[in-house]
Amino acid sequence: MFHHLSDTIAALATPVGTSALGIVRVSGVDAISKVNSIFEGANIEKAESHTIHYGFIKVNGKTIDEVMVSIMRAPRSFTTEDSVEINCHGSPFIIQRVLESLLQIGIRLAKPGEFTQRAFLNGRIDLPQAEAVADLIATENESQHRLAIDQMRGGYAKDLSELRIELIDFTALVELELDFPEEDVEFAKRDTMLELIDKISNFIQSLISSFKYGNVLKNGVLTVIAGRPNAGKSTLLNALLNDERAIVSAIPGTTRDTIEEQLVVDGINFRLVDTAGIREATDEIERIGIEKTMFSAKKASVLLYIFDGSTMDLAEVLTDLDEIKSDKGETIIVLNKIDQLVGDDILNWKNSLAGRGEVVTISAHEKTYLDTLLKRMVSTVFEKGIETDSSSILSNTRHFESLQLALNTLIKSREGLVNCLGGEMLSHDLREALYHMGSITGEVSNEDILGSIFSRFCIGK
Repeated sequence: MFHHLSDTIAALATPVGTSALGIVRVSGVDAISKVNSIFEGANIEKAESHTIHYGFIKVNGKTIDEVMVSIMRAPRSFTTEDSVEINCHGSPFIIQRVLESLLQIGIRLAKPGEFTQRAFLNGRIDLPQAEAVADLIATENESQHRLAIDQMRGGYAKDLSELRIELIDFTALVELELDFPEEDVEFAKRDTMLELIDKISNFIQSLISSFKYGNVLKNGVLTVIAGRPNAGKSTLLNALLNDERAIVSAIPGTTRDTIEEQLVVDGINFRLVDTAGIREATDEIERIGIEKTMFSAKKASVLLYIFDGSTMDLAEVLTDLDEIKSDKGETIIVLNKIDQLVGDDILNWKNSLAGRGEVVTISAHEKTYLDTLLKRMVSTVFEKGIETDSSSILSNTRHFESLQLALNTLIKSREGLVNCLGGEMLSHDLREALYHMGSITGEVSNEDILGSIFSRFCIGK
């Protein structure tokens, strides 16, 4: 953590490894003049902002590389400081020499996330926007990308900040009343304040309610495939991935450990986990595998319980469902091997399990009706009332925790208003709510929070 912005920093902004080009970013009050001292070409100290210049990086008369140098003068840069980007060849040796040349003239290496941290400290972006930069770098699918972009554009943070300003004004009026204890005066109208607290509480509650969905979009849906040996778990995994990822065998107990793969459906990342079959273990290794199955099933956001309708009876299926029910997710019952069923078998199974949930029928081996299963998986993610294209979807765990604390305090404040609580206690509760709201936007922050956030960034960003 740094405490001032007077020094000049530099970092490699391209991936590690050999590539055609490399970019070294430099930012700080002396960025342009210092780079100019090792750049042979135009005098970039006199160059206009947002211009590109051809030349060479030279140290002690020795040419390091042929480069293109981009100039961005304050405040029209990412950090709002004078900034320079050196586009050199992507050889790790050349990039290292360029960085060494910058270190020799008094430019230090940037810490993880320091460019973004400077943008935040200089007021260019707020804290949620800074966190969205890291989320954008980590995006792997369209849904994650959309969430990060919406957050970088302001998302819900702008609305939250405006509501916080309104609450600050009312809190100030409550505290002003404390300066006139002998006067029967009410600067903060209680009915109006009650309306404001309800408005803020409803807004925060809507964000909290969206977290389950937002967290799924950001981190993926833990989807566990569980069932008895030879139910078709590994066959289903392979069919969904359209790849022979798991070993399939008629020998019971083939899968001894969990196998995890990624599957993106409609922009949602499902983290598919194939597990060991549920049965009495025949050896220690299989016992450990079955324990992992039970553990994974309990933690699953979506549990695909798959069974062979041609060999199992209802009592066995109900026993399994009771034993492996997910603690926090939804269970989808998958009737497999329907190509081996006859007559009214499918209808009978659906009727028998009607009280335990919807039954999806497939043949994993024949790859039939997999589209129905995928649609059912996607439907478990979407919650009623949440718009998928909304910028008011909460996906940040830190924000979620702070909003819960803010909401709890606002509820206390409301109760205090209704019960005619004294102004001193009311002021205390309102200030606590303001703190938790401000910790999200960065209007209230400390070095520990900032250090934790920006330490997760990559070097050069």
